[in-house]
Amino acid sequence: MKRLTLVLFIAISLAAVAAASGQARRQPAQTRAAKPEAPAQPSTYFPPRGDWHRRAPAEAGMDPVALQQATDFAVANENPATKDLALDLELTFGMREPLFKILGPTKPRGAANGLVIRKGYVVAEWGDTARSDMTFSVTKTFLSTIVGLAWQRGLIRDVTDRVKDYVPQPELFDSEHNAKITWDHLLRQTSDWSGTLWGIPDWADRPEGKTPADYPNRPLREPGTFYKYNDVRVNLLALCALHVWRRPLPQVLREEVMDPIGASSTWRWHGYDNAWITLDGQQMQSVTGGGHFGGGMFINAWDMARFGYLFLRNGRWGDRQIVSEKWIAMARTPGAANPSYGFMNWYLNTARKGLPAAPESAVYFAGNGANIIYIDREHDLVVVVRWIRGGPALTEFLTKVLAAITKS
Repeated sequence: MKRLTLVLFIAISLAAVAAASGQARRQPAQTRAAKPEAPAQPSTYFPPRGDWHRRAPAEAGMDPVALQQATDFAVANENPATKDLALDLELTFGMREPLFKILGPTKPRGAANGLVIRKGYVVAEWGDTARSDMTFSVTKTFLSTIVGLAWQRGLIRDVTDRVKDYVPQPELFDSEHNAKITWDHLLRQTSDWSGTLWGIPDWADRPEGKTPADYPNRPLREPGTFYKYNDVRVNLLALCALHVWRRPLPQVLREEVMDPIGASSTWRWHGYDNAWITLDGQQMQSVTGGGHFGGGMFINAWDMARFGYLFLRNGRWGDRQIVSEKWIAMARTPGAANPSYGFMNWYLNTARKGLPAAPESAVYFAGNGANIIYIDREHDLVVVVRWIRGGPALTEFLTKVLAAITKS
């Protein structure tokens, strides 16, 4: 009997201990549940290939009436020049430049079109945004990005290195003047490289002098000290990048940037008909940095927006850092010879001189036509506008877009 009593006592004691222990284990959970949960942090949206979510302007913090006024303005202020871009090149550059000739493909353009991306979502669209057109000097920003990727991989050790040490074509840099040129000089359009490439001498592109006899005898400036927009030298950078990558640059761009950001398969990057070299036993075309003599990037507004959105997100797409943040910081740094220009074609809003209504941190990629990708981190905004009049009309359009942003 005593043994039975003892067994029952032990069993009851163990049950009591187990119950108390279970209650002790449950108590922290109850305490945790009683605490208010931290609000979930919104994740950044990255559009998948073939899709881009839309939001009503008001949902994205923009006044719908003001935004509609901005897009209506863009349509009403379409570039009035001919849509035959081959003819337009002849009537503009061809009238001012000796030896001008179209060396690469051209294509008649479409009408005014564009997109506004606010907080990651499409809030406005106008025109035929799916049409792939020439984008002229916006191509330069694709080119400078390719050079940046080479720098990231260590194919270019430092942008202050002399380019001649990377290129097995000594005739390009054999003069005392050209031998000093660095990657930074080419990226900032301050190289003042002297020579002929693909049949066009540097002096024939936007020539300097009072008479044609002055053009070939232009003064030489020390590399790095003088800014001059010059497509011959831009095309030199493309050729040098081809030697570094040892692969066609459109292939590099597709694999390293455009496919990862979900771009379409409709864009094309063209070179000149005579811009071919033999590299590693293969014929490769050196592409252009613009459409000045034809060629360059043919692309639609959606793919332009994706490219701009990549830089709005500081080179990141989803969980992948595609373009180095350090490279982007370098590209956004004003040059000594031109404080409104970073690496091509990063136009900076230094002292808010270019776009007074925009923050100083805003940048834009610009091409003839006009073709613009505007990137504004302060307002979480990307704007693509195509075939708008340049100058005051472009400034007024962007001012109207920024005015549509509400304080909510």
